[in-house]
Amino acid sequence: MAQASWHIGDLLKVTTTYLKEKGIESARLTAEVLLARFLGVDRVTLYLEFEKPVTQRELSGYRELVRRRVRREPLQYVTGVQEFWSMEFQVDARVLIPRPETELLVEQALACAKENKTDEGHPHRLLDLGTGSGILAVCLAKELPGWEVWATDISPDALELAGVNAERHGVGSRIRFLQGDFFKAFKKERVLFDIIVSNPPYVAEEEYATLPPEIRDHEPRIALAGGRGGLVFIEHILREAPDFLSPRGRLLAEMAPGQTERAMEIAGETRCYGEIHRVRDYSGQHRVVSVTRA
Repeated sequence: MAQASWHIGDLLKVTTTYLKEKGIESARLTAEVLLARFLGVDRVTLYLEFEKPVTQRELSGYRELVRRRVRREPLQYVTGVQEFWSMEFQVDARVLIPRPETELLVEQALACAKENKTDEGHPHRLLDLGTGSGILAVCLAKELPGWEVWATDISPDALELAGVNAERHGVGSRIRFLQGDFFKAFKKERVLFDIIVSNPPYVAEEEYATLPPEIRDHEPRIALAGGRGGLVFIEHILREAPDFLSPRGRLLAEMAPGQTERAMEIAGETRCYGEIHRVRDYSGQHRVVSVTRA
């Protein structure tokens, strides 16, 4: 990038080649996303302004974003945002980057809420267990305006960012955030929920070193590593959840496809659940285990 003056089209072309040489996937898309983000425009505008000159200040700032990506920092951390459920959420190294497959939890929770038949006068309550960036709590608070929404996380830094996202989407006053390790957040009161959703850490400890560097070296390990077999936290949640579910209350937990069968066995061992089943994602793999309090 030692050229005296640059235009947007030339800069994107050179950057794409550079990113490919560095082994970055989707190099052209990455180049466009980074430049659009830095210039404060959308990608369509880049194409409409291919011949527009880039100032030295813009070039310098863009170079720094490219350097960060080449160091294998996730694109979402570099841009500071990730889209989820057609909304834009702030993300950084304090939280796990939201994955598209987690939208299945939102869909399933909304379906459960539609079926929910609680006694009149009983508040509808939903808990996002291990909220991270707050995506599930925020999306469900927006979709279910008549429900109480609670969210917990062991990380105060994650809760701070979740609060920012809640305010950003106008539901800050409707979500009650509590710090604590899953259900330990409820130290002073026992609350019953009609729906509990959770995307807990479920990467198997023995597989952690094989993760892509973007994940292994940048995303918070505490939000990913699920112990041996990846089932440590999943089992804990399944065994503890009955104490926090109302009669016929539903727990929805995301996990790796290969973990769902064992998770259902654990749920059966508790003898607390009536209905136990798993739900496939859009790729056809089992992704969510759904259990109903007997």
